[in-house]
Amino acid sequence: MSTTENPTSHESEHTTPESFEDPGLPYHRPRRADVDPKAEKKAERQVAALFAVSIVGTIVAIGSYMALDMTDEIDSIRFVNMMIGLGIFLAMIGIGFGAIHWAKTLMRDHEMVEERHALRSSEESRAGAIQNLKDGVEDSGISGVKRRPVLVGTGLSALLLAPLAVLWPQIGNMGADWNTSNFGHTMWRKGMRLTRDPDGTPIKASDVTIGSAFHVIPEGLNELEHHKIEEKAKAVVLLLRLDPRDLKIPDDRKDWSFDGIVAYSKICTHVGCPVALYEQQTHHLLCPCHQSTFDVSDGAKVVFGPAKRPLPQLPIAVDDEGYIIAQSDFHEPIGPSYWTRLKDTSDGMHADDSEGSSH
Repeated sequence: MSTTENPTSHESEHTTPESFEDPGLPYHRPRRADVDPKAEKKAERQVAALFAVSIVGTIVAIGSYMALDMTDEIDSIRFVNMMIGLGIFLAMIGIGFGAIHWAKTLMRDHEMVEERHALRSSEESRAGAIQNLKDGVEDSGISGVKRRPVLVGTGLSALLLAPLAVLWPQIGNMGADWNTSNFGHTMWRKGMRLTRDPDGTPIKASDVTIGSAFHVIPEGLNELEHHKIEEKAKAVVLLLRLDPRDLKIPDDRKDWSFDGIVAYSKICTHVGCPVALYEQQTHHLLCPCHQSTFDVSDGAKVVFGPAKRPLPQLPIAVDDEGYIIAQSDFHEPIGPSYWTRLKDTSDGMHADDSEGSSH
């Protein structure tokens, strides 16, 4: 008889059974630490050593922050940050590897089967779950008969000390000066020359051609012995020259530019990235971080992106020798906007007038 005459013979061979037999659990292979006391002690020492590495890492991070002298030189900043980072790395990886090695070699190692049940367990099952947690603590060796004081001590010490590797430098960087009004002022003062970044050579008005852009720092910045990078981060300026006919100048800023030359803060008012991409044809400045776009021909107003206010303008003039100088500091805080930022710092010009003769 052909298969076509008996089509059910093939189907009967592949009929799905109504139930399956329980295959059971595979053979459990014990770990060396389960059967060899020497291997157990060795594993315990290894875990304790990893926790000790974490403790050492915390000490390295805090010690590097406190003991190493960070200057304004790039090599010094790189070395100190590298040492702090190395300490944090050791503090975190020591705890991580120690916990993993503890779980793999010393905690209980046997299969458990949990039958499916209703969403809420019975009171007996809930009590059993609590008992299982207690048994887990017992099996881990934290307490009970198999108490491991070395692991408990080093583990708790590593957990308590490791956060300090991150928190200590962060809290320490806040410094002792809590006068937040200092953030509203920069190094610029009346009569201070605008110089090229980074060499610090003064800029003459005749050097700035239409369509050109100069990255600018205050005169004397490179000679600072302390806080050079902090001052530069606040005071950097972009100097540009446009056709005077393209400029839209408000009445209160008529004397803030010179023959089409304008100067604006280089720090984006969104989150503080450097605004340094200049599109000559449209007179637009672009922030590369989040694409905030500012129109230099119209007071550096925002034309696109998440920034909420224009770039602060630095009032400039030209001295008797033809060099471009600042008339004052910025008239508003530079950098990102925040909820307590003043729209106008009325003391900015007055403070500069009184201090201008000293620069």
